[in-house]
Amino acid sequence: MSRADTVRFRHNQAILAAAIVAFIGALPLAGARWWLLWVLLVPLAVGVWAWRSGTDADARELRLRALLGQRRVPWARVAELAGDPRGRAVARLDDGQVLVLPAVRATDLPRLITATGQEMPDDAPGQ
Repeated sequence: MSRADTVRFRHNQAILAAAIVAFIGALPLAGARWWLLWVLLVPLAVGVWAWRSGTDADARELRLRALLGQRRVPWARVAELAGDPRGRAVARLDDGQVLVLPAVRATDLPRLITATGQEMPDDAPGQ
């Protein structure tokens, strides 16, 4: 499986731009006193989260990426993909656990399903 066959879902890059602006804006405050340097960690953490977090999907698995880690879920464990009332995409696993898929909206589900190599059923809602 090549990287070209992987579908990537990421948060809006405006979050990353806002984190960069916040970092630059916090520089004068952090430079005023040495004990205020920790203020720079907040926009830095938000920027790393915006750059790194999201969902990757290919024919083998889902990979849920967060700020500090990732979780791989084989498609065989996914019992259902659906949208929640807030418009986010969720995966219900075979053990009943529900995972919110980072950066995936309910409207992105057809693209996520095609990443598995399967087709959307003709009677699927929204078609």
